[in-house]
Amino acid sequence: MGKLTGKVAIVTGAGRGIGRAIALAYGEEGASVVVASRSRITVEKVAGEIAERGGVSLGVTVDVGERSRVDAMVEETVAAFGALHILVNNAQGFGTAERPEGSPGYIPLESFPEDVWDHTVQTGLKGTLYGMQAAFPHMRGRGGKILNFGSGNGIAALKGSAAYNSTKEAIRTLSRTAAGEWGKYNICVNTIVPTMATDAATAFFESRPGIEEKLVAQIPLRRMGDPARDIGPLAVFLASSDSDFITGQTINVDGGQISRP
Repeated sequence: MGKLTGKVAIVTGAGRGIGRAIALAYGEEGASVVVASRSRITVEKVAGEIAERGGVSLGVTVDVGERSRVDAMVEETVAAFGALHILVNNAQGFGTAERPEGSPGYIPLESFPEDVWDHTVQTGLKGTLYGMQAAFPHMRGRGGKILNFGSGNGIAALKGSAAYNSTKEAIRTLSRTAAGEWGKYNICVNTIVPTMATDAATAFFESRPGIEEKLVAQIPLRRMGDPARDIGPLAVFLASSDSDFITGQTINVDGGQISRP
């Protein structure tokens, strides 16, 4: 028996990086996992990995910036597994819908393009809201766990990524608001702020030469996090009954990079 046996989970952005690590961890702990991402190839790959490890999975392609697609993802999940207990809103788009990018890049505030701003907010803040609203009716009667994602970039107000900073800080506020409103339904909502070695992080560092070395030097544990080692177990904890009295919190998984009261 795993910690999540009998539970049904959706993980968006699950085709790679942090989302993949969480999806695999949930599968190993007994959950039925919906692997959701924009790419059919990565969705099928990760769903296949879960199955190879003896888990149960369903691959769904979704653009979280489209409410109808998010609603359909949740309905497909419930139709397949009969319930929804866990929602991980990990997906986040960069660039524009027509010209997607792998990271926020660097754009001065005074010339920040409106289309990049809109796409970042649409796939981040609004995509997170869409997922939460679609999941709510299925969690209201039985409780649930929602995990959203912030960013150290937003907390530190990193120069050159205003849209990403703003949407990630807005997600933290959205999560605390939901925790306050939905606690009476036994729905726990928490935010993870990671500093992880992922493909997106690599693209980000390539766009800003020298910043990776500076960042690692600021981390007391002197390394970037590993999604499987450092995020997967935490995501299992926050999705399990072990965390039933934890809600409205921001959990920094950053090796001590961010220290604040």
